Amino acid sequence: MLSEFRSFIARGNVLDLAVAVVIGGAFSKIVASLTDDLLMPLIGFVTGGADFSAHFILLGPVPAKYAGSMEDYAALKKAGAALFGWGQFLTIVLNFVIVAFALFLIIRMANKYLAKTMAAMAAAVAVPPDVVILEQILTELKKRPV
Repeated sequence: MLSEFRSFIARGNVLDLAVAVVIGGAFSKIVASLTDDLLMPLIGFVTGGADFSAHFILLGPVPAKYAGSMEDYAALKKAGAALFGWGQFLTIVLNFVIVAFALFLIIRMANKYLAKTMAAMAAAVAVPPDVVILEQILTELKKRPV
């Protein structure tokens, strides 16, 4: 069983997946920073708020033990207040859209590269002379009336 596990781990797909997970984690941090530190403050500035992720609607009473700011979304949430955190949700949706678009661009580039590579490989394959002659015969036969 140990040797079977070793062969499973050594397969290329598993190693590729492990690399993808590590790179995905790092990419996720980049996208989170792009969204939280660059895009959302700009959107918040345009809409009149400094911190867009802190936009929320208080849905119920604040717990009696809470003594912090009524504008601090994270502190209110931690205290157990019922909040409708639409700004935080919008931030996460924007993160998703950015990641999805970046992946779309990467896959698009990979597909273009693969198409060029496959076309070059197909052009490089020498067609045997008998196949060329047969294709010419077929073309001539298709030209004849039935």
